Amino acid sequence: MELKLYNTDGRKLEPFVPLKEGEAGVYCCGPTVYNYAHIGNLRTYVFEDILRRVLERAGYKVNHVMNITDVGHLTDDGDDGEDKMIKSSREKGMTVWDIADFFTGAFFNDTDRLNIKRPSTSCRATKHIGNMIALVKKLEEKGFAYEAGGNVYFDVSKFDAYGKMALLDKQELMAGSRIEVDPNKRNPQDFVLWFTESKFEKQAMTWKSPWGEGYPGWHLECSAMSMKYLGEQFDIHCGGIDHIPVHHTNEIAQSEAATGKKWVNYWIHGEFLVLNKGKMSKSGGGFITLETLVEKGYDPMDYRYFCLGGHYRSQLQFSYESLDSAAASRANLIKKVKSVKEGCDGQPAEVVESEALKQVIADFNSDCAEDLNMPRALSRLYAALKADASDAQKLAALYDMDGVLGLKLDEVEWEQKLEELEEELMTLIREREAARAQKNFAESDRIRDLLLEKGIAVKDGPDGTVWSRV
Repeated sequence: MELKLYNTDGRKLEPFVPLKEGEAGVYCCGPTVYNYAHIGNLRTYVFEDILRRVLERAGYKVNHVMNITDVGHLTDDGDDGEDKMIKSSREKGMTVWDIADFFTGAFFNDTDRLNIKRPSTSCRATKHIGNMIALVKKLEEKGFAYEAGGNVYFDVSKFDAYGKMALLDKQELMAGSRIEVDPNKRNPQDFVLWFTESKFEKQAMTWKSPWGEGYPGWHLECSAMSMKYLGEQFDIHCGGIDHIPVHHTNEIAQSEAATGKKWVNYWIHGEFLVLNKGKMSKSGGGFITLETLVEKGYDPMDYRYFCLGGHYRSQLQFSYESLDSAAASRANLIKKVKSVKEGCDGQPAEVVESEALKQVIADFNSDCAEDLNMPRALSRLYAALKADASDAQKLAALYDMDGVLGLKLDEVEWEQKLEELEEELMTLIREREAARAQKNFAESDRIRDLLLEKGIAVKDGPDGTVWSRV
């Protein structure tokens, strides 16, 4: 599979050529754990999960690293405002450490429910302060950093390529296209590498450093931790498009200034999930979480299916009507998958031999390889269901493609009629039904457990008892 990805650094599709043959180093900007992730955040993580799965399908061993921002992210990317962790701590009446632990757990609970693979390494900023201090010291030694007013700043005028990926005009930047709010800065775009208590009093999270007790700037953590786990150069850096002009621009500057090398070869960014009033954000209030959708009766896989229906580089308009449509489509897909499973007793073929299905899979691979075209790849499931092939062959093809789509088709339950069971098992089920009718639930449970030992799971519904093999 020859994979092509849209590289924000250059604004074009490029063949993926890894630094090390057969391996792919991927860094993804992770959550700032001061609140629940909203579904716009989660769309980005779904896209990054698809990227990882496609890389693995193409035969690469993926080293997927993601940070957990539990310190140092201000309410404004330009070093203004207050620390989001402190703000959340005050509002929720919890310590900043408890806030970080609670919302880190909540984040991974959401990604698990969306069948997003966990990173090879998830690294918390507070555990890597030493790496960040070492990076600031290196920047100081090379003349890219200066101390002023108790804080340490990166001097963008010393880095000629500043803003190149974001297509920022350096002359405009130096002229002060943005309002300068920090009198300690030499240039309006200079950014903080290390804050000390001279700027923020009574910080809950501070560490000793050569510049005084304080804490790191937000941009610093991604550079320090990505280089710790992926090296000074790696293949892919991902995130949302909102990171391009400030966060990722500053990451590039400090990383390449420190090492003198090109830092990342491919920058891949996901577009916004948008509502009628614009992009979803926590600061605007009223944001929608995955739990919100679950409480309204949706399955997390409905939202994953919805995300697959839009290309990651296109804005995706969210409404409950559009989510209803995705849920109905997924329900129809599940119905068809159940029928296929019933037709082959739930046993997929070991190898796909059908020429029709081989072509479907080849088309699916092409869709994946062409910059992760999931809307088109999703349609191949339906092509496989319509193919002239046995149910066992179809099921094998569906499972194969679902390795990328991640819709948990292997977990779709399928049912059979009682009359198809062996007489011994039929007798046990009837005895259980009789016990339930007599409200002898202890005996009913005993028979249920016995059936389970024999590989039969029973479920009681409005139409009586149904069973499935386990």
